[in-house]
Amino acid sequence: MTDRDDWGHDPSVQGMRRLFARMEIIQKELLERFNISPFDTRLRLRREGARTLFERLWPLAARQGAVVNEEDVSCLYGHCLARTLRGDGFDIPDEALPRNERILKFLSERQR
Repeated sequence: MTDRDDWGHDPSVQGMRRLFARMEIIQKELLERFNISPFDTRLRLRREGARTLFERLWPLAARQGAVVNEEDVSCLYGHCLARTLRGDGFDIPDEALPRNERILKFLSERQR
């Protein structure tokens, strides 16, 4: 066995790490903006719900051209998180979320 780590040099792995970092930033900013403690006990279920919704919507959004880069993906995740937080009574106005016309159009079509 070698000590060399080729995994971290794989471009797809690096891309996913950047994407997850962007998603964490979106989450942190959203929680801070609305004074939601990262230790709030309601967050665990809401984060799981956001992940489930995101995992369902991301491939569909990619196929439809709504998601074309890392910024789009993190924006989509932010909207998924906000939607699940709203389901637990948090007041998250649409204006507080990242503006991305492709994502907004895609999401509005899903709500019909």
